[in-house]
Amino acid sequence: MDYQSIIDKYYPSENELRRILLVHSRQVADRSLKIAKAHPELKLDEEFLEEASMLHDIGIFRCNAPGIQCFGTEPYIRHGILGAEILRQEGWERHALVCERHTGTGLTQWDIEQQQLPLPHQDYMPIALEEQVVCYADKFYSKTRPGTERSVVQAMQSLEKFGWDGVRRFQKWVDLFE
Repeated sequence: MDYQSIIDKYYPSENELRRILLVHSRQVADRSLKIAKAHPELKLDEEFLEEASMLHDIGIFRCNAPGIQCFGTEPYIRHGILGAEILRQEGWERHALVCERHTGTGLTQWDIEQQQLPLPHQDYMPIALEEQVVCYADKFYSKTRPGTERSVVQAMQSLEKFGWDGVRRFQKWVDLFE
């Protein structure tokens, strides 16, 4: 897979949104690959990790998030499923699953129903280890402050507002990946 050609197709212009996407995605990819190298016992697919990390936020341009230069019409919470649609159209199902399962530490159908989120009522939980690694790595980097890195504590604090289940899932990943 040539992930850069997919990025170029959907983000063809050199602009701030493309820069934010590339900086953020590269940070996530680098952390994901660092985890893979530190844990050979997990037998992670490094090529896939890099590709999926670089494409996990491919759907953000369709969202309305002016703070990160996204001027689409969709709510930002939908960026994962929008990215999954794009990657499925491109023929990359495994990568699409990473897109739709990386929001927070994953979303359950119960979360979606209780919070009345504008998403199909189903689970979007990272299952494969590679999905979990990308989801975990993503929590350390904000697109609103590209180039910066959160500590484990700061990442956990950013998840608290969404409930303790997500914080507990994140803590399990800290124990597994750090």
